[in-house]
Amino acid sequence: MKFFRYIFFILLCIPLFANEWVYDFEEAKKIALEDDKLIVLVFQGSDWCSPCIKLDREIWNNNEFKKIASENFVMLLADFPRKKSNALSQIQKEKNYLLAEKYNPNGFFPFVVIFNSYGEVIGQTGYEKISPQEYANKILKFKI
Repeated sequence: MKFFRYIFFILLCIPLFANEWVYDFEEAKKIALEDDKLIVLVFQGSDWCSPCIKLDREIWNNNEFKKIASENFVMLLADFPRKKSNALSQIQKEKNYLLAEKYNPNGFFPFVVIFNSYGEVIGQTGYEKISPQEYANKILKFKI
């Protein structure tokens, strides 16, 4: 019986630390405006870009960062995988390419663009070897 309680507790906690990614800019703007949050647009190559994979592992998937993000950010993902097994839908590919055309014309990966709650660019960054708390603070400084 204790085993089932333990499993139940774990399942309840997972959503608390899940990074809720949004994949549509208009949806991100709507959420950001309603909740007064920053939009963090992440351009990544999830299956080929080493710094992208490090950023994902060290920052985006860190529980400390996830907690801060859930309170302050709308996380918007524009992924550009190369492996067939990770292929996106044609609609998602088009959305990502339109975002890249406008906000990442130089094709940098990883590239992070920060928007205010109205969808206006207020900053940008990329991979840095810093703690999740420092990375979150760096993003939050753009809000000032």
